[in-house]
Amino acid sequence: MVYPPRHFAVTDRAEAEAVMAAYPFATFVVSGADGLVTARTPVVLERDREGRVTALLGHVSRANPVWQAVGEGAEAVALFAGPHAYVSASAYPSKADHGRAVPTWNYVAAEAHGRLTAFDGAAELRALLEALTGRFEDGRAEPWAVSDVPQDYVDALLRGITGLRLAVSSVTAVKKLSQNKAGTDFDGVLAFLDAEPEPDARQTAGLMRELERG
Repeated sequence: MVYPPRHFAVTDRAEAEAVMAAYPFATFVVSGADGLVTARTPVVLERDREGRVTALLGHVSRANPVWQAVGEGAEAVALFAGPHAYVSASAYPSKADHGRAVPTWNYVAAEAHGRLTAFDGAAELRALLEALTGRFEDGRAEPWAVSDVPQDYVDALLRGITGLRLAVSSVTAVKKLSQNKAGTDFDGVLAFLDAEPEPDARQTAGLMRELERG
């Protein structure tokens, strides 16, 4: 389970689940007979009537050994990574006063633990693909749908994939966004990240501003 430093731990489950929803490309990690096996897949979040996440659903190629490692079911973890960025010690104005400053890394991440199972029923797989494309095509000028494709082509594709379902037992998240820094140093990190060329750095700065606004 992820180590949640006191300053950065996300203690509200709904907030932790929001990280998974915002960055839904997950890495599943499961222990197989020959060691750890990983698989990366976009996931759909399955929720109960209260809106709590109860399961994560994704899919992999049948050539991926992860579904064989799962067998009848296995304990697994799904890892989610949000924006992240290097922060130089030079970002802190206080460094000029006392020199006690070191580089760090700001990031947002979440993980879900539970029991992972595999499924290969055509109806279940099609429903999963429809849910995934519905999620990511939503709001587009010309949204694509599974129904746009000839049925025989869809059937062939379905035979080449396996579904994965993680029944979620716990969710944890970390938002390490310089919460432990005083005002001037916090602002210094913002200015540093705003000036960085990487999109992740600017996205991290945006999350810091959201945090600052409360």
